[in-house]
Amino acid sequence: MAETRIHPSAVVDPAAKIGAGCEIGPFCVLGPEVSLGRGVVLKSHVVVAGETAIGDETIVFPFASLGEVPQDLKFRGERTRLEIGARNRIREYVTMNPGTEGGGGVTRIGDDGLFMAGSHVAHDCRIGDRVILVNNASVAGHCVLEDDVIVGGLSGVHQWVRIGRGAMIGAVTMVTADVIPFGLVQGPRGHLDGLNLVGLKRRGASREDIHALRDMLAQLGRGSFRDTARHLAEAENGPMVREVLDFILGPSDRSFLAPHP
Repeated sequence: MAETRIHPSAVVDPAAKIGAGCEIGPFCVLGPEVSLGRGVVLKSHVVVAGETAIGDETIVFPFASLGEVPQDLKFRGERTRLEIGARNRIREYVTMNPGTEGGGGVTRIGDDGLFMAGSHVAHDCRIGDRVILVNNASVAGHCVLEDDVIVGGLSGVHQWVRIGRGAMIGAVTMVTADVIPFGLVQGPRGHLDGLNLVGLKRRGASREDIHALRDMLAQLGRGSFRDTARHLAEAENGPMVREVLDFILGPSDRSFLAPHP
């Protein structure tokens, strides 16, 4: 591991914890409760504030702001955290906020994500592994994005929404309700437009799995998501169908986006 390098123009509080092999570029600012893992790179003009931990080998590009106070008028300065996992790529002008007391106090970002320029993760969110937020996508407070979710450019996710594993949100889409795993959502006011077939094939889903998911989705579109899911859950189901049904029957503060008619 190379030695840690801190540019002379960077302002790093002496109490900040800096891992081995980190690079902190020009005009970065790090507060006293910041913790960087091994090999973290802050390119330049990056602000890391509050109680923020950044995992190993994450790269943060210029003008990102991580850990500044939440954009929530109920926040009163309580002690909360932002936890960012390993090997993330956080591009220019990205903002990520810590949690709030009312939301559990922690915002968590998984590993191996790509957060493109101008994207935003609000307070108390839980973001899984390998998530991609495309340019200027915004995720409001208390949302859950499971592993392998992609949110298209200029899209917005309403607060308290859950997006299941492997789902894809198209560009310029407003997501106001929960999205099932492997779903494809698009449109100015988002609707469920089938399955994320590209993502399923990339992850090695079999033809049988895809047919089973399509059949399940067709049945879900004929009535109440939860009532139909309860009925389907009584039958034998493959692991992918079972994952979707468990997601639908899990706790939620929102309704579900229905299939496009």
